[in-house]
Amino acid sequence: MDMSGVTSIRVSTDLKDKLSELKVHPKESYEDVIKRLMEHCVDDDPPLSDATIQAIEESLADIKAGRVHSLEDVAEELGLS
Repeated sequence: MDMSGVTSIRVSTDLKDKLSELKVHPKESYEDVIKRLMEHCVDDDPPLSDATIQAIEESLADIKAGRVHSLEDVAEELGLS
């Protein structure tokens, strides 16, 4: 590893112990543990747009009001059953 791009951070002993417990193997670096944790926790998807949120809310209102059709009903109406 190129040491010019390395920094140190301060963590409590408890946190260091927890990171050690999360190692896949004893020689895994703390950097690799942190990267792995971040891959599972960081959502790279963009946030939902206002229009999408509004459409979801309208759909939920339709469901609550009973404005729904079963797959069987739609298939029958389209002549697919």
